[in-house]
Amino acid sequence: MDGQYLPNWLRIEAVKIVSIGNIKFLSMMRGKLSWHQARQRVLAENVANADTPGYRARDIKIPEFQRQMKLRQIGGVGTSRTNAHHIDGKPFSSMTSVRSNRVDGYEVTPEGNGVVLEEQMIKVTSNQLDYQAAASLYTKGLGLIRIAVKGRR
Repeated sequence: MDGQYLPNWLRIEAVKIVSIGNIKFLSMMRGKLSWHQARQRVLAENVANADTPGYRARDIKIPEFQRQMKLRQIGGVGTSRTNAHHIDGKPFSSMTSVRSNRVDGYEVTPEGNGVVLEEQMIKVTSNQLDYQAAASLYTKGLGLIRIAVKGRR
C-alpha cells in the first residue's frame, strides 16, 4: 500500500536525517582529538629516544586555524537570527594575526642527542590537558544533541 490511499493527516513526510558525522563542531573536535593522539605518540617517541645518539626531538605542526576558516567560510563567520527576541550578531571575517616564535631548545648532549626530557614532559602535560578539554567539549556537544533529540528529563 502506498501513501496515495492514506488520508493527509496519516501520511509520513520525508525527514532529512542528519548524521552526527555531519555536524561541524563534532567533526572539528574529533579532528582535534586525533591530532592530540598523534602528537602524544610523537612526544612518547621523543622520550623513548632520549638516550639515542644523534636523535633530535620532533613535534607535529599545529593546524592553522585561520587557513581552515578561510577554506570553510567565504563571507566570514556570523550568526543567524531565528527569533525576533534574539540579538543580532555581527559577523567577523578577519582575525588578527598572531605570530609565534617557538624555539625547541638549545641543549644537545655530547652524543648529539637533542631531547630535553623536561621540555618533553611539559609538552606531554600540555597535550594531555588540551586533549581532556577537547574530549570534554565533545562530550558536552553530544549531550546537547541528546537533549535536543530526547528532551530534558
